Amino acid sequence: IISATMWRLTCLSILLLIPAAVSFQSSSKKSVHITCSKFNSAITPITSKSTSLQSTVDETATDISTKTKKTWFPIRPADALSPSNDYNSLVNSAYLRHILVETEEMADLVMNLYLNGGKSEGDDNDAAQSSYERTDGDVFSRLATDVSTCPFTREDSGEIGWVDNPSNNREKSDLNDVYADILSSEAIEDLFSRRVKGGDVIKVEGKEGWHLIRVDDLFIKLMGDTDTTADGSKNRINKVRPKLKGSGQIPLSPVFQKIGTDTDIIDSNDGIDNDDEQSKMIYSVPNAKHYQILTSGCQMNVADSERIMGVLEGELGLKALDSINTADPTLITTSNKKSKNKKKPTPDILLLNTCTIRDHAEQKVYDALGPYTAMKRAGKPLAIVLAGCVAQQEGEALLRRFPEIDLVLGPQYIPWLGELLVEVGKGSQLCMTESMIWSEKGGIGAIDKDSSREKDGDWMTPIKRGHSVRAWVNVIYGCNEHCTYCVVPSVRGVEQSRSMEAILQECLQLAASGYKEVTLLGQNIDAYGRDMIPKRTFADLLHYLNDNLPPNTISRIRYVTSHPRYFSERVIDAVANLDKVCECFHMPFQAGDDEVLRGMRRGYTFDSYMKIIQKIRAKAPDASICGDVIVGFPGETEEAFQRTLDLMEEVKFDNLNTFAYSPRPNTEAANWENQIPPEVQSERLQRVQALAAKHALERSERYVGKVIEVLVEDRNPKNGGEVMGRTRQGRQVFFEGDIDELKGELVNVEITEARTWSLVGGSIQD
Repeated sequence: IISATMWRLTCLSILLLIPAAVSFQSSSKKSVHITCSKFNSAITPITSKSTSLQSTVDETATDISTKTKKTWFPIRPADALSPSNDYNSLVNSAYLRHILVETEEMADLVMNLYLNGGKSEGDDNDAAQSSYERTDGDVFSRLATDVSTCPFTREDSGEIGWVDNPSNNREKSDLNDVYADILSSEAIEDLFSRRVKGGDVIKVEGKEGWHLIRVDDLFIKLMGDTDTTADGSKNRINKVRPKLKGSGQIPLSPVFQKIGTDTDIIDSNDGIDNDDEQSKMIYSVPNAKHYQILTSGCQMNVADSERIMGVLEGELGLKALDSINTADPTLITTSNKKSKNKKKPTPDILLLNTCTIRDHAEQKVYDALGPYTAMKRAGKPLAIVLAGCVAQQEGEALLRRFPEIDLVLGPQYIPWLGELLVEVGKGSQLCMTESMIWSEKGGIGAIDKDSSREKDGDWMTPIKRGHSVRAWVNVIYGCNEHCTYCVVPSVRGVEQSRSMEAILQECLQLAASGYKEVTLLGQNIDAYGRDMIPKRTFADLLHYLNDNLPPNTISRIRYVTSHPRYFSERVIDAVANLDKVCECFHMPFQAGDDEVLRGMRRGYTFDSYMKIIQKIRAKAPDASICGDVIVGFPGETEEAFQRTLDLMEEVKFDNLNTFAYSPRPNTEAANWENQIPPEVQSERLQRVQALAAKHALERSERYVGKVIEVLVEDRNPKNGGEVMGRTRQGRQVFFEGDIDELKGELVNVEITEARTWSLVGGSIQD
């Protein structure tokens, strides 16, 4: 009878299709040693694999413009940190797993197995993956159990735990001494010298052999007992606040208390100095109980607000004032439209999650703040938090203009919101907009740091979802592009990819909660993985999720937004062939004229964009194609605008988001002299919208008479007897039905009527 360990190793040898001499050496530590011969002919060195992955990222379906690209943004997020907020001052420790093998060649072999989902390169036989069958998708942990020679971590799937950064200038613990038998101090220093982030897998030489070390997450501590504002930093921490001009009031905030792991409340007033007037007043302020959040902007902002609400409720125990998330694009705030006879309840914390993509966005925010700053000047204990893109863009200037604001929160600091609000409750005023490195759960306290976790998702920032059928899942934050019209890179930071394991864990949690559809989010989603070690690709992620989501759970995967310059044929193949990935491409083209595209610094041409469309039509003929377009860009002539119409005629988009160009702060094109008059922009926008509507109706008409699978999402708000859902291609469908019975179900619907942006039909009974 063969032992379980021997069986695993035998399967691994068969999988690799190479001669293997397996020797088991008994010792007091019960270690398992593996030696393999003839590596030279069987192994692709990891350096070659990295090159291959890079070429995959660069393998696009476009002809890249030969114009020199500016190198404003580094690929690795740690390289974008400022000297006042550098890696070693931020990163206290990292949560690690590892695989220990005897030789570097074996480390390269195991790395390639991990990157290929447990298969050897070129092996398409699923049967060969019998010991790596679908579980939680964590191939690294399975490999650690099967092949690692470490006697201390092998039975725990390679889990080491929190390891301190030896270069961090905060307090030191004895964690690294505890792990001395697993990782040498030299190996730990080597690891952190590479400024790793979550999802990185690093090959490091140790005393016992070669380690493959996976970084599950980083522990980043923002606040300390002696924290002050660092010289040159965009972050500001004002621990003593002056009285407000005019009213003479000290700005007060309610006290925020973090919920402990045993659901007890941790008193956040501990340690406050009693001697000054501000501290004495804080002690008399009640605890925060209710919040209100107003959200404007794109899907990324909506997803951010869900995470913000998760922190407010899950970490601080607050309740929504209206018990719902109210999206308010215009940020109109209070009860002027309500009856004056009813006193509307006011929140203890107001959070505005803002957008700056369009003109006049800042003024809308200022108008929205007015009623709440008045409350604070009148002495009401109220925390005012300004988050999102306007917060990141304006930074400390907002505190000077509105000293009533308690916290200016850049999008990268959402995981630390609970920690920051505790400081607000102690009387501090903060601006947090400096560059930051991503952490799945950066704000964990000491009470959590010493505990262990079973999966990557266990310590994610809590999320309060806005829907029960479909959900947003962030996969990459930030943008490294240099489009001359766009403010996103300056307000969203550099690209930072989440690990594939963390993304899968979030999706598995959604699947367990009954969700049927996820939309993967990224400002430039096709750049996914290029900031990781080793580099990964978005196509890799699509395959990984499709292969590891359990049957009969999440049946649809969507994503936004692609960039034509990075788009690869592997993504087209994934959409065409993977059963869970919806046949829908969102491919912003922005303009049809090559000179305008060059001025925008988009990196492609009319012809190269059309090559992508042709490949999509050839491989996924039934897929929908959506896009974005900007009219009236500086210097756009009538002839150039006509090329935009020409491109629209060739593609015939299912849906097109249309915009007139508006100058945005900190963008190049805003300073150009050849701006287009507003009346010309308006006329061109109307022409584009009319043509887009014509094409959308044509694309809808192709469904008439067909039976289409529809995922039911909601009740028709205009007809209570109807439900609404979407096709796999994203077209909205209305038909008669009971929402209580059909919500979240896949229903076959025969389409009887085509509308410009939607379809009408009737369900087909089984």
